[in-house]
Amino acid sequence: MERLSQRRIDPVTGERYHTTFRPAPTPEIQARLRQNPRDKEENIKKRVEACYRTVKELEDFYEDAFYVNADQDPHVVFEFIESCIIKPLPCKK
Repeated sequence: MERLSQRRIDPVTGERYHTTFRPAPTPEIQARLRQNPRDKEENIKKRVEACYRTVKELEDFYEDAFYVNADQDPHVVFEFIESCIIKPLPCKK
């Protein structure tokens, strides 16, 4: 929620910022930042709920899919995905 709801864009330059992880460098830029309506918390909650409602259907449709824990170092995630493509793990039946 924090990652998405804190995103901002500079309408003048198109540059993207995050209020916590990548704040605007000057007060002038910070004053003109805008939030995409899709990034408001209530809209994010709706999208997450819709995702959870359809997960089971997607899992059934994509029988050969594998779970990726993306809350890791990007290189670890890449190596895991690569290993699943090159030498796929046995899938659940």
